[in-house]
Amino acid sequence: MNINPAKTLLLIVDVQNDFCPGGALAVNEGDSVVAPLNALSSALSQKGGRAAATQDWHPAEHSSFSQWPPHCVKGTKGADFHPGLDLNNVSIIIRKGFRQELDSYSAFFENDSCTATGLEGCIKQTNIETVIIGGLATDYCVLYSAMDCRRLGFNTIVVSDAIRGVGQPEGSVEKAIETMKSNGIQFYTSQEILDVLG
Repeated sequence: MNINPAKTLLLIVDVQNDFCPGGALAVNEGDSVVAPLNALSSALSQKGGRAAATQDWHPAEHSSFSQWPPHCVKGTKGADFHPGLDLNNVSIIIRKGFRQELDSYSAFFENDSCTATGLEGCIKQTNIETVIIGGLATDYCVLYSAMDCRRLGFNTIVVSDAIRGVGQPEGSVEKAIETMKSNGIQFYTSQEILDVLG
């Protein structure tokens, strides 16, 4: 694992109340990603790295609600970040999925694969080379974000203990991990990354 902390971004994907236990679209053990992400965010900031976070930010009648229960409606408690998530080191917040007719799984592009969220431009201006990704959910927003990140040319690492999946349809989490690995995306635990960051 070759990381230059000053050229590394931690991307925290959709760690929001509605995706955590008790939320409208709860991911099993979704809140367990908070502690490792906080540890990485703190360690990285001390070494000159950066952190960004994404938020699903849907209008009340969003098109995705035909597939999923209504979730992360903008301005509601469900759309808020998990209260335990440390945002002190987060310098970029990307809100996605706010166009009524267009969903957005990836942190980089809406689901039409061409409408940019602005994240790529933000981080290219700061000479980021490596993006470390964790959050929710493994088989949707983490998968799409990691695949786009890799496609855009960034060294892409997923934090294996800081992701949790929906698991619908059955086997989707395993398939997502296999897809990411086969496309050159690396997987390390938060402790392995912390050890490299020193």
